[in-house]
Amino acid sequence: MYKLIRRALFRFGGGDAEVAHHQTTTLLAKAAPVLGPLGTVLNVDAPVTVFGVRFPNPVGLAAGMDKDGTALHAWPALGFGFVEVGTVTAIAQPGNPKPRLFRLVDSEAVINRMGFNNSGADALASRLLDGRKPKVPLGISIGKSKVVPVEQAVEDYRQSLRTLYSYGDYFAVNVSSPNTPGLRGLQDRTALSELLAELTLECKALAERDRSTPRPLLVKIAPDLTDDAIAEVLEVCDEHGVSGVIATNTTLSRDGIAPADQHLSGEAGGLSGRPLTVRAREVVSFVHKQTGGNLPIIGVGGIMDADDAARMFDAGASLVQLYTGFIYGGPGLVRRISRSRR
Repeated sequence: MYKLIRRALFRFGGGDAEVAHHQTTTLLAKAAPVLGPLGTVLNVDAPVTVFGVRFPNPVGLAAGMDKDGTALHAWPALGFGFVEVGTVTAIAQPGNPKPRLFRLVDSEAVINRMGFNNSGADALASRLLDGRKPKVPLGISIGKSKVVPVEQAVEDYRQSLRTLYSYGDYFAVNVSSPNTPGLRGLQDRTALSELLAELTLECKALAERDRSTPRPLLVKIAPDLTDDAIAEVLEVCDEHGVSGVIATNTTLSRDGIAPADQHLSGEAGGLSGRPLTVRAREVVSFVHKQTGGNLPIIGVGGIMDADDAARMFDAGASLVQLYTGFIYGGPGLVRRISRSRR
């Protein structure tokens, strides 16, 4: 049935992937109040506690699908055990010029160069203040505003964290998107150490203000890093007591694209979906072994079926997230993965 629905969804906007994405999230936001009964069918009870947060099941919606949190009540009804919004920036921004989102259907993949298009941290905070927070744990991915120089990135991230701190169950520090100039340079040891040191201090200060424990802080890394570079990132994470790693973001590689989709391979941006399956799992496995299994990992990238998810868990992931897999597989994929973890 979902294949028929997907066929219709892919025709939205004359086949424009971004128009279809926007129309789908808009429909879900409007339909959220009546999706409750669907949740009784799709929700699977497979609870797990990771970095101090209890998740009703280990399958989450990855950042990028609902950047501004407009359909937050719909995702739990579709079976997700947690939702990550964003990536959000301190300053609202339109993102990169269109077109900037492309489906590679034969490859079960997507290329995007969205560029952190979002309404800004203040707008998201206002939406969450109005009771839009979902019934499942909420992760918030924060990134650098494009107009802010890299030298001022720390304060930019800190502003987003400060604005949204009261609403997130965990925060993901996105330093790995390929679509914001200079951003991936923040994965370098010195820059990352400075950023995490300040964000960790900010979390502690905000927790003291609220008389609570600090919210978990996670770092999202790129699949294009070498093992040595990943090891350096992990050393910095350990030095600053980071709660976990999200592995991985999209890739700049174009390996694995089907012949029928080669005409899109020259589009700039990050590639996600089936071509990323093996590399994302390799990174998760490396992180797990490098940290002795002591650092929680959210595995994301190329999870297109329940077997991919099982392999990701076997590689060391505590939780998984879907983005492209959800586009091609729908809510049934969420349910199948969750059921396999009971």
